[in-house]
Amino acid sequence: MEKKIINPWQWQDIRNYVQAVEVKNVTSTLYCAGQAAVHADGTSSNADMRTQLLLAIQNLEQVIREAGYECSNIVRLNVLTTSSAELWPCFDILQNWIGQHNIKQATTLYEVPALFETLKIELEATAVK
Repeated sequence: MEKKIINPWQWQDIRNYVQAVEVKNVTSTLYCAGQAAVHADGTSSNADMRTQLLLAIQNLEQVIREAGYECSNIVRLNVLTTSSAELWPCFDILQNWIGQHNIKQATTLYEVPALFETLKIELEATAVK
């Protein structure tokens, strides 16, 4: 697999994403459903944004790992939140996780009126091999 990062500018670097990722010679692609702060027993978290973000990241990692992929090969990460204002103070958690795994992904952030039940954040990823 070959990945080429396309960044006509540099301002996105401090926001931990890239403008585009071209991928060639892919052997397989994993499309992950949105991973949110849902506990192993299926109950939705009613915790604060920071706690929900940490659990959503853990859930995403588990799905990717169990599928035999690596987080470093995430090429697309969509972030859905019910409140950008609540997300910004803990956005460093997401940025640190992205840096820790050396992820170079195209990202779109969506503020939505609601997510399932009490959820505040959902991460939707595409990974390749």
